[in-house]
Amino acid sequence: MQRPHQVVVLVLDGALPLDVGIPAEVFHPESGFPYEVSTCGVTAGTVPAHGDFGYTVSRGLEALADADTIVVPGYAPAGRPIPVGVGEALRKAASRGARIASICYGAFAVAEAGLLDGLRATTHWDAAEKLAERHPQVTVEPNVLFVDEGDILTSAGAAAGLDLCLHIVRRDLGVGAANEIARGLVTAPYRAGGQAQYLPKTTSATRGETLAATREWALKRLDQQLTVAGLAAHARMSPRTFMRRFTEETGSTPLQWIHRARVDTARELLESTKLSVDGIAAQVGLGTAANLRLHFRRLLDVSPSEYRATFAGRG
Repeated sequence: MQRPHQVVVLVLDGALPLDVGIPAEVFHPESGFPYEVSTCGVTAGTVPAHGDFGYTVSRGLEALADADTIVVPGYAPAGRPIPVGVGEALRKAASRGARIASICYGAFAVAEAGLLDGLRATTHWDAAEKLAERHPQVTVEPNVLFVDEGDILTSAGAAAGLDLCLHIVRRDLGVGAANEIARGLVTAPYRAGGQAQYLPKTTSATRGETLAATREWALKRLDQQLTVAGLAAHARMSPRTFMRRFTEETGSTPLQWIHRARVDTARELLESTKLSVDGIAAQVGLGTAANLRLHFRRLLDVSPSEYRATFAGRG
């Protein structure tokens, strides 16, 4: 029997409770998927959390030696130096091929370990400037939900960690598995890493989920022709206002978002059905198999057939 994928959550002093809980929920073995999640600290015992909380962890840093994926939740204050031994343990794990992901301010620990040098990364928008100043060899992207650099991944604040963890499941097991876990958690199954995180602006009141109903309407009509004018009419806005609001909420243009939604729907159909590539292309509104292959290559760097061979039946 294959060994479950070991996810270890590294709980540092001042850990943010939501950040710790997200990977515990997403990778919980009761989901029915092949993950096993546990926590550790610098040493075994009680780890004080941010606020009136605490965590009891049964293992210290030695737990990282067996981890397939290590998640570093945020901790407060942002940028506090990590304890002696944490950086070395993370570097050793990375050198043997472990995947390392951070949530929120956890990026500071990964950066201090030297694992973000030469890479793109993100963190909560209110600490992005500090991360860039302290680690100039890191390309900090403050306006995205998460950044995937292969075996090193970083996410923005709190809820963006949920997007990152679901992205990891999507990478490991496919869209169907990620969607099933998302349904159990009653959360959106997909928000692209490039989607903008909240930034303080005088127009911040216009941000949020104003167009959620229109996006849901569009998802049910992917096989039909969808235009900015039609979407704007559904939202009862002028096309110009709709374009501006949509980009604020999603970080992409309406047509970019529709293309991504069509590819993601095609991914799920490739995993869960035996429909032909032509049939799937028609069902998701991409017309022909050639067009579907083009978008698959552009977004995923694989063909639909290669994707099906990898993920069919995983969910």
